[in-house]
Amino acid sequence: MVGMKLPELQKKLISAARMQTVSDRVPYAFEKRVMTCIRSCPAVDVTALWAQALWRSAGACLAVVTVLGAVSIFTPHSKPAPGDLSQDFEKTMLAALDSDYSR
Repeated sequence: MVGMKLPELQKKLISAARMQTVSDRVPYAFEKRVMTCIRSCPAVDVTALWAQALWRSAGACLAVVTVLGAVSIFTPHSKPAPGDLSQDFEKTMLAALDSDYSR
């Protein structure tokens, strides 16, 4: 019943019941008892499903971060290249402006 909506199910059940001939074997107000039973079923809580999925993915993300952090810590690092990073960054950012003014 997860994929079917309650009003659609109700219409299908009522149309199927109307196609049947009247019989004494069916108790009085049977369809009302069936519909009451269907309505009493708990509705699917979408937010609970999302919360469960997000908690599971949080555990997987934590495992990935832990592995990557361990790899980052235990791998040998090469010596940094000589030079000032701030000056290299500034030259790179202003290179487009320098080429525009030189024309």
